[in-house]
Amino acid sequence: MKIDATDLSDVLLITPSIHTDNRGYFYESFNEKKFFKLTGINFRPVQDNQSYSKQGTLRGIHFQTNPMQQAKLVHVIEGEIFDIAVDLRRESPSYCKWIGKYLSSKNHRQLYIPEGFGHAFLVTSEEARVMYKVNNYYSPKHECSIKYDDPKLDIKWPDMKFHLSDKDAQADYLHDESNFF
Repeated sequence: MKIDATDLSDVLLITPSIHTDNRGYFYESFNEKKFFKLTGINFRPVQDNQSYSKQGTLRGIHFQTNPMQQAKLVHVIEGEIFDIAVDLRRESPSYCKWIGKYLSSKNHRQLYIPEGFGHAFLVTSEEARVMYKVNNYYSPKHECSIKYDDPKLDIKWPDMKFHLSDKDAQADYLHDESNFF
């Protein structure tokens, strides 16, 4: 497993060790002991989430507030996505900054997104199956969304037609007084 830092503090790009032979491949998508040894982060998933989406589907920008914040470990089982993390920690030097990485079933890369970050992805392949582990349970009462095209964030999405849920289409922009955490 290879862990690479990103331009955002605490967001990590993970490339697992892939073992291939004439039958196909095998890899550990998560090992708590190895993850802790390599990162020093005590990430203990309590829930796995999976989504299936068609090309152009944009999900997010989603996050949960205290006391139900979630760290996420995202990977793609089928297809490709442009995955983003947005720093929403008001006191952070990278507040409102974002990073985007292509994750796919071919590159097997994963993105670790810590608590205090928003998360979104855009399906760039014909379809995609995305799986992510979270360290806290889903709580509708603590769920929040920020509009994907918020000018304050200025996310550079791949150029394609988007398909949004009603909830994501009606999400609010980030306000200066926003303090989620």
